[in-house]
Amino acid sequence: MGAGKKKTKQKKQTKQTKFAKFNEIVKAIKQVKIQGAENIAKAAVKALLLRNDSKAIHTLLSLRPTEPCLRNSIKYVLVRQKQTSLKNAVNEVIKHFDNADKAIAEYGARLIKNKYVVFTHCHSQTVVNALIKAKQQGKKFEVWQTETRPLMQGRITAKQLAKAGIKVTHIVDSAARLAIEKADIVLFGCDAITMKHVYNKIGSYMFALIAEHYGVPIYILTNSWKFDVKSLSTGETPIEYRSSSEVWKNKPKQVTIINPAFEKIPLKYITGFVTEFGILTHTDLIRRIKNTYSILF
Repeated sequence: MGAGKKKTKQKKQTKQTKFAKFNEIVKAIKQVKIQGAENIAKAAVKALLLRNDSKAIHTLLSLRPTEPCLRNSIKYVLVRQKQTSLKNAVNEVIKHFDNADKAIAEYGARLIKNKYVVFTHCHSQTVVNALIKAKQQGKKFEVWQTETRPLMQGRITAKQLAKAGIKVTHIVDSAARLAIEKADIVLFGCDAITMKHVYNKIGSYMFALIAEHYGVPIYILTNSWKFDVKSLSTGETPIEYRSSSEVWKNKPKQVTIINPAFEKIPLKYITGFVTEFGILTHTDLIRRIKNTYSILF
């Protein structure tokens, strides 16, 4: 084997073991090195294979307060391991996400028509997958999307869409009205679903108001495990506030920075939910979740 091939192999091995320790996974989730609700949930259940004592479980559950997908996945594993092995329970969670992702992409692609202008915000792999599926079906459309400050997650979306050959226009967050005005549809991912709201990246409520003003429908592309079961009794999901340094490093002492990662969108602005069950209303979605995933309740 040549030196070049050895070097390539070593790089692959390093990438695969990047977060091989429990504390590394915890740190990666907390510092948003692992992004996306489903990726966070997958990493968390894999971390249980490394440590699953009560302290470790508490640590994982507390990492991202606005991520019920993480909590639901851990709960599923903890319940299912009583009937099967821990490893099998973790694999069932991974399989659930993989199968659901394929179904959501198929259903989401149905919403995209030829010559559509699509608006999206932040980075949702679920949304990206649906758009790529629509492209693979031969549909011609374009996407306008935000850079998504302060962590610029929108750049991930832009790169993935461009690589897939989809025409994409990248804009600063404050230019969103210009895009939504010309859009035919708004596609958001989400981080949490409650009985009254959808939680998504900060800015989403503002964009929903603009979309309503122009009569543009909003669809949420989401795995059903993002439903916060606690909202049935306690009301709402807490919103995570992150470090001010993400917004402005070395800010003047006199300046106060508030950095909410998410915000709530009232259900009245949502046209429908695209899930592994199909395209549903909020009421039908909650009913299907209760009937299908009673283990989460």
